[in-house]
Amino acid sequence: MFKKILVPVDPAETGFATEALAKASQIARDYGAKIHLMAVCPEVQSFVASQLPEGWQKREFEETAKILDKIASDLDVPEGTVDVTVRMGSVYHEVIEEAEKANCDLVLMTSHKPGLSTYFIGSNAAHIVRHAPCSVMVLRS
Repeated sequence: MFKKILVPVDPAETGFATEALAKASQIARDYGAKIHLMAVCPEVQSFVASQLPEGWQKREFEETAKILDKIASDLDVPEGTVDVTVRMGSVYHEVIEEAEKANCDLVLMTSHKPGLSTYFIGSNAAHIVRHAPCSVMVLRS
């Protein structure tokens, strides 16, 4: 079974990850897996960043880490099972890179119901499924 599960969480929409977090917690309890929560802060173009208050990016990372820490503490898993990381960039690229860097053997994520532009699964989920260095489980919301 899986040893390390990467669960991407959108800090602006944490409720969307509830199902993925529950499934990851179940696998962690049943098989002793570790959970690696991550969030991705979007890159802001330099001309926009120059108009933002000094230190805004550091505060964004700190607030996002607090959100992940709160989610981690609320999971029904043994202590020491969950770690968190925050990255900056495009979601699918950062998830793929983090899965490899953290030696995850499963990416467990939720995908929005499809629209015309993303008929089968969401665009980030589709990129991750195609390019991840490990297994990917996509749960429909």
